[in-house]
Amino acid sequence: MHFLSKNDKFLNMLSMISLNLEEASRYFVESKIKSEADLHDFSAKMKGYERKGDSYVHELIIALNKTFVTPLQREDILELAMKMDDVLDGFEEWSMRLEIYGLTHADEYMVEFVGYLYESAKEIAQAITMLSKKKLTSIRNNVIKINDYETECDDLLVKCITTLFKNEKDAIKIIKYKELYEMLESVADSCEDVADTLETIIMRNA
Repeated sequence: MHFLSKNDKFLNMLSMISLNLEEASRYFVESKIKSEADLHDFSAKMKGYERKGDSYVHELIIALNKTFVTPLQREDILELAMKMDDVLDGFEEWSMRLEIYGLTHADEYMVEFVGYLYESAKEIAQAITMLSKKKLTSIRNNVIKINDYETECDDLLVKCITTLFKNEKDAIKIIKYKELYEMLESVADSCEDVADTLETIIMRNA
């Protein structure tokens, strides 16, 4: 846990949002699903992380509305919080879809996607730590890595869908897996949106 001064309450709130996202992504990547009961627990746990993230964003919005002077432009603070929340929403939506489809086995492509997303979430959390320490130029390294992971996910999406259509004959399974792959790639896009927002903050404040 990162501890910030009381004067940096908005940076502290952003840190709480990023740490919740990192924790959720760690749970996401480490979960072992072998049954429908595991699926339900997995989905419920991710919903819990998503609700916690929503509550943090709500608290931040209330604080922004009550504060005249902020450490960064208020639109940048809000944008960064919302973009991180989008990533968490993507994780939660995917876990819910997995439960709806009743899939208790993640294939090698899903595992690879999730690995990239976890690494991206860690980079986001590290970037927010650098932001809280006012080390803005250091954030560029995190931004570059997040963008690299998004590129990897783009390439992976092409690979897995090509393989799916080439080898799978069951039309229902094609529909399910194609959607699940695309949802994971969309989460990577949301991570890149966070990186873009961080880049904007660097340019305005460095």
